[in-house]
Amino acid sequence: MIGKSGIALRISLLVLSSITVIFSSVFIYNYLFSRQIIQTNIERNAESLTQATVNKIDGVLSAVERVPINLAVFLEEFSYSGGELIGLIKAVVENNPEIYGAAIAFEPYAYSPNAKDFAPYFFKQDGKLQFTYIPYDYFGWDWYQIARELKKPVWTEPYFDEGAGGIIMATFSVPFYKRIEGERVLTGVVTADISLSWLQKILSSLKISETGYAFLISKNGTFITHPDPDLVMNETIFSVAEARSDAQLREIGRRMVQGDTGYAPFTSLVTGKRCWLKYSPLPASGWSLAVLFPQDELMTDIARLNRTVISIGLAGFFFLLLVIVWIARSITRPLRGLSKAAGQIARGDLDAEIPDVRNRDEVANLAESFRFMKTSLKKYIADLRETTAAKERIESELKIAHDIQMSIIPKTFPPFPDRDEFDLYATIEPAREVGGDLYDFFFLDDTHLCFLIGDVSGKGVPASLFMAITRTLIKAKAAQGLEPGTLLTRVNEDLCIDNDAVMFVTLFLGILDVRTGEIRYSNAGHNPPFIMRKAGALEKIQGTGGTALGTMEGLVFKSRSVVLSPGDVIFLYTDGVTEAFDAGGALFSDQRLIKDLSTVTNGSVKDITESIMASVKAFAKDAAQSDDITMLVIQFRGGASYTTAR
Repeated sequence: MIGKSGIALRISLLVLSSITVIFSSVFIYNYLFSRQIIQTNIERNAESLTQATVNKIDGVLSAVERVPINLAVFLEEFSYSGGELIGLIKAVVENNPEIYGAAIAFEPYAYSPNAKDFAPYFFKQDGKLQFTYIPYDYFGWDWYQIARELKKPVWTEPYFDEGAGGIIMATFSVPFYKRIEGERVLTGVVTADISLSWLQKILSSLKISETGYAFLISKNGTFITHPDPDLVMNETIFSVAEARSDAQLREIGRRMVQGDTGYAPFTSLVTGKRCWLKYSPLPASGWSLAVLFPQDELMTDIARLNRTVISIGLAGFFFLLLVIVWIARSITRPLRGLSKAAGQIARGDLDAEIPDVRNRDEVANLAESFRFMKTSLKKYIADLRETTAAKERIESELKIAHDIQMSIIPKTFPPFPDRDEFDLYATIEPAREVGGDLYDFFFLDDTHLCFLIGDVSGKGVPASLFMAITRTLIKAKAAQGLEPGTLLTRVNEDLCIDNDAVMFVTLFLGILDVRTGEIRYSNAGHNPPFIMRKAGALEKIQGTGGTALGTMEGLVFKSRSVVLSPGDVIFLYTDGVTEAFDAGGALFSDQRLIKDLSTVTNGSVKDITESIMASVKAFAKDAAQSDDITMLVIQFRGGASYTTAR
């Protein structure tokens, strides 16, 4: 007998362990869920902030792009003088505050036969408008050469302009042309420069917690802006990744220069802390913007909340410990009497006395349950005896039904020993006591053998009854001398009448002329049979387009014909063959059936049937049979009557 202290300890440990598991699960779920919410909000905010910054920068760059594009159109369409050119450039720089400088640079001798280069340039310096002619050979510079070679507007990589502006800038270059003798000839390049210092101001104004920041890289990965000034125009994101052996940073850089948008974990190049990085391209220039969100700073609130939850949980745990121990001790006293009575009942003494429990609590309910259990066990044992007897009666009746079903299917082989024009063998193995497969064969007259094979939907007694009805209808209709398609059409009409159970049967019916070997047949949704030619070829009989019998009124079934030569075999089967399962759930399959049939083409009809059945059972092994298995094999021999008919 278990002491009360032992039960109390077990109850205490069990309940407290359960509470610990539940509390831990709730805490972990709360932490993960809260963290996920914060991460989701951070990602949404990052998306919004990054997109707003991209739109702001891209809006400025797009506005800058329109100016040289329009100026290039003007230069192509209208004539101009040197003074007008200088006036246009000055107006561009004066009227567009986002443009640091602008120039019109001509091709060699394109402006004047006496001047190889001509490139007037206006720019802003210390808040004042300055003018100069570009003082260097600009034809090899990126801002000129790339636009000329690509023949389209293009943003340059950021560079330090020593000759004119004296600052870090990026240039948008637009080639312009003149039509000379019917050809469009490059005349020069219109440029608009932007100072990258305003980009640094825009990005440094972004406030992301305490240590978050944003940076910008060019199409080649060069840092255009960054809180660390040593990186700007001196390093690329790839050179930094190489120096740090950081494969993740290299992959992020690759995605950024490809123009991808993404969100990924990242280590800050300034603080070394773990961050989330949101990056997005600037469509106008092909540059890419990245914004960093520090993880530890953004997760401060959730960490504080979790510490509070843990403290409250520990206090509650110790309080529950005291309560549970007290409850467990109060329960153990009356449980000993119930334990003794339960032992007697377990030994078969259903007349054991259940002790009275005066308290109106769960223990009292338990005592009452024992009394009810004792009564129920007595009744259950009596019912079990009656149920067992009923089950034995049902099994006996099913065995009789099986014997009756098998008795109406021909099982004597050879069935027509006095006929040497053909040989025939069939077998059926139901999945249950009674099944829904059927086969039959009978002579319509001296020269025509009708044969059929079918599979009723479902299994058991209903399927067997439907099978018997179908077989009876076919025999009755076949006596009228109908074509196979017409016969199935009429059988279908009869099966559809009052078919409230929506039963149906797939069926193949053929009529063999034993003189000529011709088979007239019709197929109602059944597996097409195989013809095993004497020469070794294996053919699948063509379908007639019919569906299962009993599914719908008004269906019309067609007939076709095929001719057997002496020695040819027709093999009919139900889907219980090809859809037999092994223990792993794999199907026997049509392919395996074809392979096995190819190995027995010269066997007798019985050998063929037994060989395929053995192959199916070897494949299924210990797996339960899932469907009825039925096969019907006919070999046409021909003989004297065949020769005469031919």
